[in-house]
Amino acid sequence: MKVEETTNAQNDDVTTQTNWDQVIDNFDDMNLDPRLLRGIYAYGFERPSAIQQRAILPIVKGQDVIAQAQSGTGKTATFTISILQRLFESPDSPSLRGVQAIILAPTRELAQQTNRVVVALGDYLGVNSLAVIGGTQIREDLARIRQGDVNVVVATPGRLIDMIKRGALKTDSLKMLCLDEADEMLSESSHSARGPGGFRDQVHEIFQLIPGDVQVLLFSATLPTSVLTLSSKFMRSPVNILVKQDELTLEGIKQFYVAVEKEEWKLDTLCDLFDTISVAQSVIFVNGRRKVEWLKEKMEEREFTVSAIHGDIEQSHRTSILKQFHTGASRVLISTDLLARGIDVQQVSLVVNYDMPVNRENYLHRIGRGGRFGRKGVAINFVALGDVEMLQGIIKFYSTEISEMPMNIVDYL
Repeated sequence: MKVEETTNAQNDDVTTQTNWDQVIDNFDDMNLDPRLLRGIYAYGFERPSAIQQRAILPIVKGQDVIAQAQSGTGKTATFTISILQRLFESPDSPSLRGVQAIILAPTRELAQQTNRVVVALGDYLGVNSLAVIGGTQIREDLARIRQGDVNVVVATPGRLIDMIKRGALKTDSLKMLCLDEADEMLSESSHSARGPGGFRDQVHEIFQLIPGDVQVLLFSATLPTSVLTLSSKFMRSPVNILVKQDELTLEGIKQFYVAVEKEEWKLDTLCDLFDTISVAQSVIFVNGRRKVEWLKEKMEEREFTVSAIHGDIEQSHRTSILKQFHTGASRVLISTDLLARGIDVQQVSLVVNYDMPVNRENYLHRIGRGGRFGRKGVAINFVALGDVEMLQGIIKFYSTEISEMPMNIVDYL
């Protein structure tokens, strides 16, 4: 099976209009609070990434911002640094009471990770941040919020709405709302536990529950035109910092495909691959929760040590699995697209798409698990006969190159 490569396509479904050109290439020149700078350097940042150089200043100035940048380039730190500077730059910041900023994320895991970034970067500011997510005891969250000392809430939409409607989370002091992975939150096909369209409907409901003068931030690696059109309903003259679609492909990520004629041959192909390579950590993506469990069982039968995660696993167990993967106790993780967006595991150098993603936008988020923030990585796609059209669509959509996997794949890892 030969997969033809198509490049230099016209990508009409993403706007490329940027209306902000100021670039600050040093954190020291951003006029940030010294305590925040200390947190930034303690976190390990040396100099701002491209999106940080462009987006922090307009946010700190109080403008609504739509920011698009490829996965692994520090988007989370961009809005976190900006939010913390905005909240703690005022003279009364030491006595901040009530929730000042809300960050919305589509998955519990991403919300928890973002909350850890807020806590780390805001360590020397004394920020109080809380992850408000489903699948956890709501009583503890209610107690924390009602104390009035939580400044930043990182939430999934359903639990946030619940806490606002209960009267526990007051929005009187709210200054900022950030939508992370905005394409997922606002797209027509987005879904949540509430059914099709759930995220988009929930976001609309949240805007009905908060003050109308809140500063709004949208961040994502992909921003279809439909999302940008929708955003115009609740943003005021936003600054657009967008990259062209053909610039979204991840530098440092080598992309390959393996032609697998039949679905049932994929397992042998995968096991042969893992027999011949040695990587610090890898993620294997499949479509469907049952298939995650099936693949885990089959690989364990062949004496591979793997872990697995999907949406049907209890939240406390999911947290434990991810913790083991973060610490390196687990080296191979099998996942649905639950993990594709924003989960930053530093040592992931290989991503295997055992199944090609159902939609092409998720391809970018999946392979972005490797090569985070400029590190090297490899993505290998298993392509069955029915996947050829999807692969060609991805190559065309991102104007990228996905070559047949070479015999010396070890040299790329």
